[in-house]
Amino acid sequence: MLEKSAPSSPFVTDMSMRIERHADTYAENVTEFLEQPHRLRRRATEQPLLDLFTRHTEAVVATYDPPGIRRAGDSLVFGHLYAPVLEHTATAAPQPMAVNQLLAALIAAEVEFRGPLRLSRTQNRLLAEAYERLGRPLVQAGLPAHAALAYRRAWSLYRIDEDTDAEDRCGLALARARRLAQPAAWRRAGGLVPDLICGYGYRPFRMLWFVAFQLLVFVVAVMLRSDQPPAITVFQVFMNYLNPLGVGDTDNLRVGGRVVFVIESYLGAVTMSVFFALLVRRWFRL
Repeated sequence: MLEKSAPSSPFVTDMSMRIERHADTYAENVTEFLEQPHRLRRRATEQPLLDLFTRHTEAVVATYDPPGIRRAGDSLVFGHLYAPVLEHTATAAPQPMAVNQLLAALIAAEVEFRGPLRLSRTQNRLLAEAYERLGRPLVQAGLPAHAALAYRRAWSLYRIDEDTDAEDRCGLALARARRLAQPAAWRRAGGLVPDLICGYGYRPFRMLWFVAFQLLVFVVAVMLRSDQPPAITVFQVFMNYLNPLGVGDTDNLRVGGRVVFVIESYLGAVTMSVFFALLVRRWFRL
């Protein structure tokens, strides 16, 4: 849990004020972007804003020369800037956070991440949690590309910490944020399919529901083209999904029945190959 702390030195106070000033200036550009009509905003991208965000962050990092700051344990230097945002996300308050507060927390996290101070393992963990919890309010504020940046940082820090569950959780959130950041509606809709089927590869067992749905569809399709008992049709469909049937096994089918079996066998081969590939990747972290 991130500690709520006040600035511990005049230097931290000065740096915090500098971060907040840059956040307020940058928030004006972000607000102008968000106030565009929805149709125009969807055609645009956040990349120009992210470029401007990088310049603001670099301006702060360039002046971040800590004079041997002593920390309280393994706390973060700018924990007091994250605290309001993280408390807001923890309480699930109905009112959205002010954009300048979100951006101040994100800039502060970037300064911690890119600054000259070497972070301990505990500090890496705290910063990863801060980044991850910043992601959702950024998406809710209409800034999914900024959320993707936060999730990407959290993913890399969890990877350093060797927390595979948190790494996968942030990887999934990152993929979803990237989909939402797509300006074209058809790309956002198309990107929803791999999320539903397998959680962008981070939820491979979801594919078993997809397999069950395919089998149900093919059982119904073959029954409509077959004169044999339903039990035999179900057996053939289940066998054909993993091991294609021969010509002699499909004599009782009417016109079009064999085409259904061919489609099923190819689809089954592709689906199971993807499923086992994702399973191996998850088990062995490839």
